[in-house]
Amino acid sequence: MLAGLRELFEVPWVQWVGFGLILCIHLAGLLAGVYVLMTGRTSQGVVGWILGLWLLPEISLILFLFFGPRKFYGYVTAHRRGKEALDRLTTKLARSLEAMGCASPPARGEFRALENLARLPFTAGNTLRLLIDGEAGFGAMFETIREAKHYVLVQFYIVRDDALGRELKLLLLEKCREGVAVYFLYDPVGSHQLPRAYESVLSDGVVKVFSFNRIHFIKNRYKINFRNHRKIIVTDGEVAFVGGLNVGEEYLGRNAYFGRWRDTMVRVEGPAVMSIQHCFLEDWYWASGLIPEWNWTPRPGCAGAHVLTLPTGPADELETCGLTFIHAIHSAQKRIWITSPYFVPDGAVVAALQLAVMRGVDVRILIPEKVDHRLVYLASFAYLDETVGCGMKLYRYTAGFMHQKVILVDDAVAAVGTANLDNRSFRINFELFVVCLEQGFVAEVRQMLEHDFAESRLVSVEEFRSRSFAFRLLVRVVRLLAPVL
Repeated sequence: MLAGLRELFEVPWVQWVGFGLILCIHLAGLLAGVYVLMTGRTSQGVVGWILGLWLLPEISLILFLFFGPRKFYGYVTAHRRGKEALDRLTTKLARSLEAMGCASPPARGEFRALENLARLPFTAGNTLRLLIDGEAGFGAMFETIREAKHYVLVQFYIVRDDALGRELKLLLLEKCREGVAVYFLYDPVGSHQLPRAYESVLSDGVVKVFSFNRIHFIKNRYKINFRNHRKIIVTDGEVAFVGGLNVGEEYLGRNAYFGRWRDTMVRVEGPAVMSIQHCFLEDWYWASGLIPEWNWTPRPGCAGAHVLTLPTGPADELETCGLTFIHAIHSAQKRIWITSPYFVPDGAVVAALQLAVMRGVDVRILIPEKVDHRLVYLASFAYLDETVGCGMKLYRYTAGFMHQKVILVDDAVAAVGTANLDNRSFRINFELFVVCLEQGFVAEVRQMLEHDFAESRLVSVEEFRSRSFAFRLLVRVVRLLAPVL
């Protein structure tokens, strides 16, 4: 067989075809390198990609297809096709909030940048309820779904066909039988283990089901690096939920390895629900091409919490998620506490944390002790010298697995959402924050985090410095992969 192949490659026309193929690959690598040079955001990333694409295009081109592009242009293009209808709805919603007097005056100063990132205003008159861990979170979500009269919007990054997933499926089918319209959206990468039968049963029960990238799969089949990481439930345009919970038994603490699953959701009632629903609509339009008839009249009332719904993602003109973290850190005067299952910051966030420490701010980051992604765990060690070494406090949660995504700024601002403190959330994932200015809710979040810190241990920089050379070398190598972890 080898002899036959050798003879085949000695045929002149085969040699010319092979030469032409190699030439095309190197030309494609050259063009891809030029594209990176014109669109890259960091010099390190640009240099790395150009070296790979120009010197070893046979391998680098494949990697570039999956991990290279930093913008999800298809999402933007799709929205341009529906621009008139979407813009009309967005403008109407913003005017409704303003006309009702629900736009929050405090946001017009210090937090104007966040409003500009969100593209919708803070609203007043909201009621927020903090839901700690899966039992409270899913209990409240399922109860609210049961009370829905007109429609239910459901969006998760991970949906499993386990006991919890089947309970959700039966509940949604029950609502359909009652005449309630149900819209179900999931991420195909996060839910890659979800059997087709799960979706088929929902569809047969008249649930409107879409995966985030289904109708765009052919043109976006190489963009699996982009994920929709949002978790949203909205009922009748009146009540909404946002936070870290996905649909799986482990989120209820029923996994032997993880044990207790520490997570946080927030229940929102009031005008801010309209903004959360608007975020779902944008994703639904991308997934289905449809704009359903939902309730877009904010519930009146201007007493209560000032709340901003802040969606972020790779289709944004700016890196909205990273800017949100940086803004929060720079705004802190007394404390900035951040919880995330992953700690893989970029240079701008590290610099912001260092400056906060120098201002005398109590800077604390809470991450888990247990590991769910080995590479991300290793990468977190790479930042100890730059953060813990300059006075920041890094805690590891020891009472189970910590998955919540919460930011606390002084005694003034609390944010609960889906974004992690890593490059993937900063630049690649679609995320969502609910930002609240109400002192009572902020105090409740602070009390919750103080309890979490009490169940954690303080990390020292020696934990990295005292490790073997092989471990420290591996950590440095893994840090090079930080932009895609």
